[in-house]
Amino acid sequence: MAAGTASGIDRETLTRLLLEAIGLEEDADLEGDDADTPLLELGYDSLALLQVVGRIEAEFGLLVPDTAINDSATLGSLLASLQNARQTEGMVW
Repeated sequence: MAAGTASGIDRETLTRLLLEAIGLEEDADLEGDDADTPLLELGYDSLALLQVVGRIEAEFGLLVPDTAINDSATLGSLLASLQNARQTEGMVW
């Protein structure tokens, strides 16, 4: 596994990676009403989402399924996909 461990992926870590991918300040709201809004509507284009997936795979050694990133992906659905991928790979968080 690379720099991080799978145990480091949680809502806070994923939010940080998403915010860094589009250059938003850390205090941007992905916790409130925006948590269930499709990420594309929040300004994340497909390139930004692919960058986040690449960082997750590189830093945490977790293979993110292609189905995790789609037009309706939200913070919650992406976290659920990562948890499913972790369980499939037998990782413990």
